[in-house]
Amino acid sequence: MVVRQAVFRLSQEPHLRKIATTNPVTRSMALRFFAGETLDDAVRAMQQINARGMSGTLDHLGENVRTPAEAQEATEALCTCLRRMKAAGLDCNLSLKLTQLGLDLDEERASRNLGRVLDVARELGTFVRIDMESSEYVDRTLQLFTEVKGEYPNVGVVIQSYLYRSKKDLQELVKVGARVRLVKGAYLEPERVAFPNKLDVDANYLRLTRTLLEEGVYSAIATHDPAMIDAARRYASELQVSRSDFEFQMLFGVRRDLQDHLLKQGYRVRIYTPYGTQWYPYFMRRLAERPANVMFLVGNVARETTAARRRAPS
Repeated sequence: MVVRQAVFRLSQEPHLRKIATTNPVTRSMALRFFAGETLDDAVRAMQQINARGMSGTLDHLGENVRTPAEAQEATEALCTCLRRMKAAGLDCNLSLKLTQLGLDLDEERASRNLGRVLDVARELGTFVRIDMESSEYVDRTLQLFTEVKGEYPNVGVVIQSYLYRSKKDLQELVKVGARVRLVKGAYLEPERVAFPNKLDVDANYLRLTRTLLEEGVYSAIATHDPAMIDAARRYASELQVSRSDFEFQMLFGVRRDLQDHLLKQGYRVRIYTPYGTQWYPYFMRRLAERPANVMFLVGNVARETTAARRRAPS
């Protein structure tokens, strides 16, 4: 927990962000977790994923935009991504964040921009997943999802097992046949809203996994944890859920061996593949999951900072 808190503080420090995004070592590390900075990079990565027999999800990185112009730019970039995926014949869908579309500015703007993306996706026959962000956005995210779900059957949402509220939220979502991606959660949350203990997060993940499989709505079990994967497979067998009625999702650059293993066993596997210039916050959340990587990064940033100070005129 201490390491995660330190990483999140680093991710919010503009000076360190500038150093990290220009540091060759940091960029090299980050490229393990995202496909590159351009749409061309993302298309090439997705072609390789499809060639391995797996589906994909592209995520044009960006969140918490500050101006209407930035929200509009992100919206157009997402629409372009959808069209490019279709033109390239990729087996791939799209993930997006509502703060990328202007949710911090006003809900009406975010709703309009979301509708614009969903219109293009519907026209192209493509699925769009609304990512879940930190707990302060859950109510607004679920509200907007519910508002568009009736008009756009090609939209899904995400539930995070580390939040206390997720059991109730999932019960409401399955009533309307929502397609849900289940994750543990990657944001730093206070104990008043989230389980502080990993064992409790895992236990809730298992409960929510079983609920999804029991309800029969096509679901995405997003985890790299072998215990969670084994439980999902066991539940599916007990409930006689076909392997074609759910999928496992994993992150680009994480546990490729496990991805291949599941595919060989006949399970559907989808790789969440982020790309874009706004990779730093995403990268820091991935680092928070591996303390050894954090210490390596901090050492390199510290050396870069020291070198910059020495070069600065006195």
